[in-house]
Amino acid sequence: MTKRIVIAGCAQEVSTFNPVFSTYEDFNVAFGQDVIEKSIGKNSEVAGMVEVLGAAGGFEVVGAYSAGATSAGPLDSASWNRISGEFLEALKPFAGEVDGALFAMHGSMSAEDELDPEGFLLAESRKIFGEDIPIIYTQDIHGVTTAKMLQHADGVAVYHTYPHMDFSDTGARAARQLVRQLNEDAHPVTVRVPIPALVRGEQLITETGLFGNQVSYLRSMHDDPRILNAGFQIGNPFTDVPELCSQVIVVTDNDEEFGRQVAEKAANEFWGNRFEMHQPLEDLSEAVARAAKMNGPVMFTDAADAPSSGASGDSNAIVAEMINHGYSKSVLAPIVDPSAVVRAVEKGVDGRVTVKLGGNLDRRFTPIEVLATVVSASDGIFPLEKWPSIEHAGPTVVLKSDNFTFVVFSRPVNLVDRAPFYANGIDPQDFHSIIVKSPFCEPEFFDNWCEANFNVAAPGSTSADLPSLGHTTCARPMFPLDEGVEFVAEPQVFSRGVAPPFTGPF
Repeated sequence: MTKRIVIAGCAQEVSTFNPVFSTYEDFNVAFGQDVIEKSIGKNSEVAGMVEVLGAAGGFEVVGAYSAGATSAGPLDSASWNRISGEFLEALKPFAGEVDGALFAMHGSMSAEDELDPEGFLLAESRKIFGEDIPIIYTQDIHGVTTAKMLQHADGVAVYHTYPHMDFSDTGARAARQLVRQLNEDAHPVTVRVPIPALVRGEQLITETGLFGNQVSYLRSMHDDPRILNAGFQIGNPFTDVPELCSQVIVVTDNDEEFGRQVAEKAANEFWGNRFEMHQPLEDLSEAVARAAKMNGPVMFTDAADAPSSGASGDSNAIVAEMINHGYSKSVLAPIVDPSAVVRAVEKGVDGRVTVKLGGNLDRRFTPIEVLATVVSASDGIFPLEKWPSIEHAGPTVVLKSDNFTFVVFSRPVNLVDRAPFYANGIDPQDFHSIIVKSPFCEPEFFDNWCEANFNVAAPGSTSADLPSLGHTTCARPMFPLDEGVEFVAEPQVFSRGVAPPFTGPF
């Protein structure tokens, strides 16, 4: 007998330190079978789910709803109410009509009046579907899985790569667990070990860093038939919510003791490496002075203003320091400034315009006035090089002011590769200095051909200087926000219908 599976999604990563709220208009929304059709041929969670179910045979896949947005500030109340309402209304027709559900989520959403959006959606979805059908969801490695999520779902599949590349594989792992539950009567028991640590640095790159050891270990566990899913989340340090932490999550086929062993091993090794997992940042003034003496190209990593991590994208801190230094090298700088775009579009290509760049959204930055030539204008729509998304930056212009070339967007977009430059007729290799607003990019994008990468200490809502951000909501004590933090692994066990009493993550 054919089993019917419904697929839905809701995903965004936010920085609660970003003063600008996200809105409904920031989301790409799909209804019904468009959820499936738009995933075909992409490296996406939904594509991985559909592929596994198709290969297994005996499954019918139906789409319900999906909403996804570029990382940004928290979602405003009205927009969250609309998105959550649409999500749940789209599921209601499938009540009593499906055998299972798969959800593509993120884990680091946050709304103005809801600090656990994914937990809310899973709890309400369980009310719609009842207690009997399996619900499994996917999460980013930077997600913040909560007790509420685990109480209302049967399992979770977490990305195994950072920078992220295994979108489809993660969806596939979620689907494989669902197949085992429906076809082999697997009984999921989930063990998680929360760790009071927030980390940010190059050692988190799973291909080369220390953190990769824990991920590789958990990935290898999928060869063991006792394991349904296993992953490690380092949370998103910029999403200041009650259960923010790092954590190991292991889903077993009714083997709590084995789940405890696996989770504790990974958690303890991670804790032992916590000091090495922090990014050393370079003084901005010193970095500019050093770069000015180099042949180049060089890159300046402005992770503190990374839209892919939830920042506003309108920091001009590095440009301001270059101007103060009298920097004469050619500079390529992305920045979000909708008012500057409007003025430039009014002048037209080849026109001269005076604009104030930066600080239009995040008022901690002081606008810089420049006289520039409008080089080009575009609609700001482009695909990323490797991520499975189409970016919508809104009207976009290229401005040339002396030795500075600015790519100015109307809205924040993922700046994780060279696509935002290429889409506007610019090759980064034509410049001496490139400002990159992403904590890490694939080496081929910049590092492989740059003489140096200056990861600078700059202000912003996604700064790797975590104690400087001002967390007020997450559980404390928390490394590195507090001194003398101690850790003893205390596994929490979740099984459908049997949830542990919850008093906090630690």
